[in-house]
Amino acid sequence: MFSVEFLPPRDADGERQLWRAVRELEPLDPAFVSVTYGAGGSRRDRTIRVTGRINQETTLVPVAHLTAVNHSIAELRNIIGWYAAVGVHNVLALRGDPPGDPMGEWVRHPQGVTYAEELVRLVRELGDFCVGVAAFPYGHPRSIDLDEDTRFLVRKLRAGAHYAVSQLFFDVEDFLRLRDRLVEHGVDVEQVPLLPGMMPITSLKGVQRMAHLAGAPVPATVTERIERYADDPAALRAEGVDIATEMGRRLLDEGVNALHFYTLNRSTATREVVARLSLVPSRA
Repeated sequence: MFSVEFLPPRDADGERQLWRAVRELEPLDPAFVSVTYGAGGSRRDRTIRVTGRINQETTLVPVAHLTAVNHSIAELRNIIGWYAAVGVHNVLALRGDPPGDPMGEWVRHPQGVTYAEELVRLVRELGDFCVGVAAFPYGHPRSIDLDEDTRFLVRKLRAGAHYAVSQLFFDVEDFLRLRDRLVEHGVDVEQVPLLPGMMPITSLKGVQRMAHLAGAPVPATVTERIERYADDPAALRAEGVDIATEMGRRLLDEGVNALHFYTLNRSTATREVVARLSLVPSRA
């Protein structure tokens, strides 16, 4: 089983690219497709519109990202109500990053919420929603250490979240250690799944940027494999797909039953990895 994540488009060209990826992935029947809110909630209106359109015009199950950034509780209620009205009942509840500078000071809306766990409770109170949350293999940038970060994740899950999706990582061991920490805190990962967030490497610059934003170190073993093809984009992309396939196979062997792919609104690499791993359509 697998799922995918899309970004809200910046412009008309981006919208066409997004819908091309949607239509190319639709026949593979992913478990769900999520649409992000954009950095600092910068493209939330497009997120709302795209999520509604996916629900109404495709066979896919959309998951709407929802952040607390610059939202009062009343505004959050309105957005959640709109999702319910158009038939969207899956939400990824996130506190979100500060607008402008993801590493800047996070300021709560005067009439808003402070933590993602509060957002989870709000969504669950307002209807029959399936709610996911974010998990951080390397810890959230604002967490003191991994133990504190794990405690916050457990609180989100116990607030009513049904599953968690991890941030990007390139070392399977880092994800497995996160899963171990949850188990040590009493979380039944069979009942409340932890989905690994993966991204097939298709360009050196792209993976470096995404790794920086996600706080995900790229292991030397991976860097060495892709840098040897720095002057051969096609070979680099093929190596990136190989790496993602190897990671996916290891995760499946370790008992992970679902993979989550960050697509950057491109479908080809994800489709190749899914095919290589023989991932069965989730709703066949």
